[in-house]
Amino acid sequence: MIQINELSRSFGKKQIFDHITFDVADGTCVGILGQNGSGKSTMLSVLAGTLPRDGGEFLYNGRDLFKNRREHASYVGYVPQGTPLIEELSAMDNLRLWYHSKKEIRDDLENGLPAILGISDFLRVPVSRMSGGMKKRVSIACAAAHHPRILLLDEPSAALDLICKERIANYLRGFKEQGGIVILTTHDIQELPLCDSLYILKQGRLRPYEYDGNYHRLAGQL
Repeated sequence: MIQINELSRSFGKKQIFDHITFDVADGTCVGILGQNGSGKSTMLSVLAGTLPRDGGEFLYNGRDLFKNRREHASYVGYVPQGTPLIEELSAMDNLRLWYHSKKEIRDDLENGLPAILGISDFLRVPVSRMSGGMKKRVSIACAAAHHPRILLLDEPSAALDLICKERIANYLRGFKEQGGIVILTTHDIQELPLCDSLYILKQGRLRPYEYDGNYHRLAGQL
């Protein structure tokens, strides 16, 4: 289980979010919803350790990952909204930066997440020549290379075609079945069924939301 306690972040005098607290059980996914600019991406960046926090805890099984960077790196995989890849390198070369050995890469290209995402089809293509969807697929594969227990995903299916969206959804279902924890932000209604619980981030506050299938009602709450 992870516990987010009293998480806060501001930019200058602007409070992005304030004293956010929620839990995520093993084998479940939490979806964070909100308008553009509401702070969703900033929240994931803080949890991922790429932005500092003003205060708060990120507990995994009772241990604060903010205070132990080695454990954080071991347990957490992060896919930002942008592309964290090196543009001059190919898909394979980017994967090599994240995997421990060539054997692990080969195994995953045959049976792991890179295989599910179809990355073998463009292994030698430089990132600079990839489509947005191809970049997203490689970014996800890199984030999961060390088989983390927690995935932080910022709009994971953005720029992907329907086939790839379904492949990622199937992977996340299996990840949850094995006890993995997912926190994702999304604007995609197709991702909502993946989420075991939903929260809306609005005006710096996070509140739970029960989605009943009425998308128009949900849009009115954002």
